Amino acid sequence: MAERKYPLGKQIFEDIILSGSLYVDKTNYIYKMVNGDSDFYFLSRPRRFGKSLFLETLRCYFQGKKELFDGLYIAERETEWREYPVLHFNFANMAIDNVDELKDNISAMLAQYEEIYGANEYEKTLNMRFEGIIRRAFKQTGRKVVILVDEYDKPMLDVIHRDEVLSEVRQVMRNFYSPMKANQQC
Repeated sequence: MAERKYPLGKQIFEDIILSGSLYVDKTNYIYKMVNGDSDFYFLSRPRRFGKSLFLETLRCYFQGKKELFDGLYIAERETEWREYPVLHFNFANMAIDNVDELKDNISAMLAQYEEIYGANEYEKTLNMRFEGIIRRAFKQTGRKVVILVDEYDKPMLDVIHRDEVLSEVRQVMRNFYSPMKANQQC
């Protein structure tokens, strides 16, 4: 067997697998999550501990990319490889200095999914747009929507030293996340 390279600096599951790099199989956790009783999971680990890679692995799993999982735990146990609509929001690369920058960044992420699932001119606020995307994705595919959020707290950490801005950013984030709970049926 050829020696595998360590995927230093790589956080994209698909790239790691396709390059033949070493991958520590954590798909048993995905299998347990998918076959568990909860619709919501919050994964908390220290920084640089593989959360982003795990979310990328989840994204590939829920997109039904079965071929990437050959030889891994989940490939031997999963019997129904279904493709779900996946909305992946990554706040890691944002540098937020004020609430308008945050809104612009969220708007840009939503616009990517509106290109796929459509938009409604009556959806003016970020949370209305997010809710509309969730509902349309569910309606178009007939499958529940998977929402992955990476570095959910990064915008708040960027302004944590500025109380007034922090309060505004926290309110924007609270409103943005609200459609997830309100649309559990989707």
